[in-house]
Amino acid sequence: MFVHSPALPPLDYAAAAVVGPGSRLVLSAGACPLGSDGTVVAPGDVAAQARKVLENVRTALTDAGACLDDVVRLTVYVASADRADLVAAWTEIRAAFDEMPPATLLGVAVLGYPEQLVEVDAVAAVAG
Repeated sequence: MFVHSPALPPLDYAAAAVVGPGSRLVLSAGACPLGSDGTVVAPGDVAAQARKVLENVRTALTDAGACLDDVVRLTVYVASADRADLVAAWTEIRAAFDEMPPATLLGVAVLGYPEQLVEVDAVAAVAG
């Protein structure tokens, strides 16, 4: 269950998530914008990399018995000090969710692969 606190300013995402007893947590590794050949896709294109990262998050969650609807926490990393790049990544990530789970968006100096601009890790809670 997502919590939207009336004491906080309006947010584009939930302020908190409550995971009930009996839920199974699924924690993804940081998903990178890698194609099937292991190389970074769309060098220089934050939005395209964010879309690929989401595709890779979906795959990892599916393989673990979860889906994006089960996500209760996200961390989004963007290798840029330009706020427009952070917004571009956020826009793509936000579009994947009917209701945005609690999330953190960070601009960082560098990510693990050459030309990588976006990385996302997710926590999902699957009932039963």
